[in-house]
Amino acid sequence: MLTALVAVVATTVVAGPARAVAFGGPCALPRGEVHHSEGLDTWNDDYPRPVRSLDALMVFLSFPDSEPYTTPAQLVSDHFPATADFFRRASYGRFHLRVHPEKRWIAMPRESTAYAIRRDWAADRRTAYLRDAVAAADPRVDFARYDLVYLVADPDAPGIDADATKVVNFDEPLTADGTPLRRLVTVFENHPPDRHVLAHETGHVFDLPDLYRRPGGDDGGDWDTLVGDWDLMGSQFGLAPDPFGWHKWKLGWIGERQVDCVHTPGTTLHTLEPVGAPMTAGVPGTDTRTRLVVVRTGPARAVAVEARGTYGNDAGICAEGVLVYRVRSDVASGEGPVRVLDGHPHSEGCPEESVHPELADAPLGVGERLEAGTDGVRVEVRGRTTSGAWTVRITRDGPP
Repeated sequence: MLTALVAVVATTVVAGPARAVAFGGPCALPRGEVHHSEGLDTWNDDYPRPVRSLDALMVFLSFPDSEPYTTPAQLVSDHFPATADFFRRASYGRFHLRVHPEKRWIAMPRESTAYAIRRDWAADRRTAYLRDAVAAADPRVDFARYDLVYLVADPDAPGIDADATKVVNFDEPLTADGTPLRRLVTVFENHPPDRHVLAHETGHVFDLPDLYRRPGGDDGGDWDTLVGDWDLMGSQFGLAPDPFGWHKWKLGWIGERQVDCVHTPGTTLHTLEPVGAPMTAGVPGTDTRTRLVVVRTGPARAVAVEARGTYGNDAGICAEGVLVYRVRSDVASGEGPVRVLDGHPHSEGCPEESVHPELADAPLGVGERLEAGTDGVRVEVRGRTTSGAWTVRITRDGPP
């Protein structure tokens, strides 16, 4: 049964329990108190970890002021199987997202315009919407059966703002059918929707941060100046939406044996398999080819190095090569926890398709090098193997 709905916030949650994860070492940055911290030495059990099959409920909400033009089946096909396929490829088959859609519209008690839906939603209107949605759906569905919930609004209702799609977190869980609902995915997308939009929002359900920054910050007027096309948590429209190797490590899709850690000064050589390339067939966990090199540069800072190529989710990539980026575990979602370092700062790539051409050609090619000056890290690509892996030399100066 539905119980009282308490304060709802879109960007913060009460700190939850942590547990040790199956990997770590000196390069695993500590999980901080900031929202969606990039730390991965522990896992917050308030979030489901996508290393198994998870079940998602999809509910379709109609309103008294609009007769839907679309059917629930059409809206399901907007997002599935594409979203499940994205995660299957990204996780090397370790994670399967199973959607369970309602077949009929569920009527909301108020007109769509009554909720004043928008990107920066007033808390009282958002609370009313969520209370009404869960109460309307509760007689029809058993929330206890599902790991995550998508609330999909009639896209043609007059009060719907497609820019308002997001994950809403609760200060304290909302309870329905005896199940604590710690977050709900509110979907207000047009039909057809933005590409990868549901995969992006589902990433938040797994504790991944927004990697874009709103215009007006110190990086100018572009949403995509921090990571460009790389990782769908930066842009759902990106040419290379496969998650960063750091995120695959955080989520448990690659393990400690596939991460080379550099935490002392000196020069090291590494052979990097492209992060999107399939795993070796066989028993899970037996593929030990390096997918990520992490150079620890401070208590909450690291430089990450990975190879990107035309594999899986990155089939439309603009430039292959070795990608370098900074990670901060003490910087909150939307404030720049990850920043891609541009290997070609005086050129652009794919200007007609890229969300930020200045970073579309960021990866280094053979014979090229990049110096992350303030971090004391130098990365040089020495060559490629016959199998397509990249050989990289990394030099680290001084203590972290």
